[in-house]
Amino acid sequence: MKNNTDVKKAMMGGTWKPNIYLTNLAIAQFQAAEDFVATRLFPVVPVQLPNARYYQFSKGDLARDNMQRKPMFGKVTPAFLSLSEDSYDCKVDQLIMGIDQLSALPYERTNAPGVADPRKAKVQAAMEQAHLHLDLMFAENYFKAGVWTNQWTGKAATPSTNEFLRFDVSGSDPISFVDNRIMEIKRNGRRKVNKIALGYKTFIALKNNAAILDRVKFSGSSANPAKVNEATLAELFGVDTVVVLASTYNKAALGAVEDMAFVCDETAMLMVYAPDAPRIDEPSAGYTFAWDMLGGNQYIAVTQYEGEPGTHSEFIECLCSYDMKQTGQDLACFCTGCVS
Repeated sequence: MKNNTDVKKAMMGGTWKPNIYLTNLAIAQFQAAEDFVATRLFPVVPVQLPNARYYQFSKGDLARDNMQRKPMFGKVTPAFLSLSEDSYDCKVDQLIMGIDQLSALPYERTNAPGVADPRKAKVQAAMEQAHLHLDLMFAENYFKAGVWTNQWTGKAATPSTNEFLRFDVSGSDPISFVDNRIMEIKRNGRRKVNKIALGYKTFIALKNNAAILDRVKFSGSSANPAKVNEATLAELFGVDTVVVLASTYNKAALGAVEDMAFVCDETAMLMVYAPDAPRIDEPSAGYTFAWDMLGGNQYIAVTQYEGEPGTHSEFIECLCSYDMKQTGQDLACFCTGCVS
């Protein structure tokens, strides 16, 4: 970027070109990496094949007391441990972006930093698109009504079966509600909820809920006032992690006026048990099976290739292959309409 003296000299000498792009400044509203949500709740299972099967042992048989009193001079009937099978199927999604080599040439010669360089910009944009796509698939497969069998709905008043008082309604007690759901999942699924995902409006409602504020109001001071954030909520709910689903996207079609929205339902909440990393014989409410279609243990792969001769073009290709599955229905609880 030139300083004012350089600009004045260039103008006086007749060499000033006001339409030359700055090579050390570019504005691109890439999303903050921590806002992407697809891998923050359920672990990724790397797989060598695009589709295969896996075993599921019967929870009922494992949880039953199968020990028997041994008869004298005899033996008991062997215990029965049943199992079933399920499968995953990783499909490949693709994105291609073009680069005009002649337009990119000035940036190469001036060593343009960062995304001011078209090649760097397209690679970063391709990765951004892949992560956004995975977030949208997360919302479709995990964070919507009808996906989980254990589902509750918020009401403005007089909740009944599988309903609760919305968190932005006077008199609601989110801590008691979550405690009861955690207890049910522990009883039925044999694991304690360790992760809670919140839509953005649900998070705001919890931050301002009277029952929650009453728990933290004496923990602050003038210098350090009491506040409710993800860590505070995790402590109050007794879980390891509270994730706010803050990823956003443009719902509008190409050429239409932007229509920005949150990827995940702003008024929902999901409580799950899911390990931080996949382990053999470890249950999880969900697993994301990911196939490294080009090798190298990368389920998101970016490559570059030349266009046809004479076009002076090249292309950025981005591939990702995954299958997002619910693998433990009794290890999750989905809540809709947590706020108005």
